[in-house]
Amino acid sequence: MADEPATPPGWSRRPLGELCVSIKTGPAQRTEDKGRTRADGGTPLVLPRDLRGRRIVTEDAAAVPAIPWDRARTLAKYELAEGDVLLTRTGTVGRCALVTGEHAGWLFHPNLVRLRLPEAGPVGAAYLVACLSATTAQEWIRTRTAGSVIPSLSIRTLGELPVLLPPAAEQAAIGATLAALDDKIQAHTEIARATRVYRGALADALMSGVLSAES
Repeated sequence: MADEPATPPGWSRRPLGELCVSIKTGPAQRTEDKGRTRADGGTPLVLPRDLRGRRIVTEDAAAVPAIPWDRARTLAKYELAEGDVLLTRTGTVGRCALVTGEHAGWLFHPNLVRLRLPEAGPVGAAYLVACLSATTAQEWIRTRTAGSVIPSLSIRTLGELPVLLPPAAEQAAIGATLAALDDKIQAHTEIARATRVYRGALADALMSGVLSAES
């Protein structure tokens, strides 16, 4: 692209589509599947709202949407694997998350895109998440979804996104450093969430006289 900055010495630039084994949107939802949760039985489903802080975050495990076992068995090609990367393709386009072992085997919403990398490819998953969430990539995505009533990004366009690749050692270091910070952010977020829940329960108990603030 004419407006791309100079590539640092030893670095390269390749389109995202060349780096992935596959770029796939989630399976279409059926009306009869909507409203079903993990508590009802089935394979859990990742929603766009679950992509937070470059991780998949589901606060209420029992309320996670699910696809019935019989239908889920026909959707094996849509299962997530550790090291996949998810990206929102409609609405708030461009939010991404690294798939960890915790969510391996889950399915994903049709408004999400799964990026799957080769096992020994030129880019690592942690680095790719860092790259996709960087200002340069987010601006690239924004300019290609602006002006629509409902912003959306096609797989074809996404595959053209230029990815800047440092040497392997530096790429690994960048990915590991930022992934560690994302893990800390998620841990602090969970602490804040648990504290809010505790505060609400404590307030109810204190205000109803069940507990005394002086005890």
